[in-house]
Amino acid sequence: MSVHSDVKKITTHVLQEMKRNGERIAMLTAYDFSLARILDHAGIDVLLVGDSASNVMAGHETTLPITLDQMIYHASSVVRAVQRALVVVDLPFGSYQGNSKEALQSAIRIMKESGAHAVKLEGGREVKESIERILTAGVPVMGHLGLTPQSIYKFGTYVVRAREEEEAQRLIEDARILEQAGCFAIVLEKIPASLATKVAQEVKIPIIGIGAGNGVDGQVLVLHDMLGINNEFHPRFLRRYLNLYDDIKAATGRYIQDVKNRDFPNEKEQY
Repeated sequence: MSVHSDVKKITTHVLQEMKRNGERIAMLTAYDFSLARILDHAGIDVLLVGDSASNVMAGHETTLPITLDQMIYHASSVVRAVQRALVVVDLPFGSYQGNSKEALQSAIRIMKESGAHAVKLEGGREVKESIERILTAGVPVMGHLGLTPQSIYKFGTYVVRAREEEEAQRLIEDARILEQAGCFAIVLEKIPASLATKVAQEVKIPIIGIGAGNGVDGQVLVLHDMLGINNEFHPRFLRRYLNLYDDIKAATGRYIQDVKNRDFPNEKEQY
């Protein structure tokens, strides 16, 4: 029996067991009750209430504008839908960087007000103190290395990270630092597959990839990209499992037509 199918509730401990068993971890983003409930019923292991809500839910160009209050709102909606999946919530930009005391307060607010199970934050050695402080309150922390979207203005581009030897070495060291600090897992975003595989082999905690190849312990995608609701984003790492943009647009077109033609509602659809 696999670890995944044997448990009623996914915990950080279960994820560690899955890595030890060589069992892949499936993770998707979620921001609202209705879709989170479907994903949970489908058997997803981890739901990430991502700060990508800033892009896909609010239409911002970057993840930077979303606030802690807004993240708590989205997380609360997701938590109410979930019975089995582990719910991880992004600490938004400005709620933890450079101030470990503020990082702890932000994490505590997310846990208390949303009922989520863990938080995620971006960065390596520079956020070590914040991670350790959050963990003193018993809040599990997931790390995030590679392309870190909250630092987009520092990088200036969303290109693949850690191609150069120096940056690659630093990333491996950062992964070890996050593991030693107490992170239960790390997301690796948009880095060479060979490097991601090496990191997954060198640390004992699960490594979840997005654009990081198949040698890691699990995968995550943004739900709206995977379902084809967002049809303007075409990175190499994205596999579209549906094309809901066209389906929803076509269904809406049929509804408009039926209303205009007075075909909806018909006699069976009224009281």
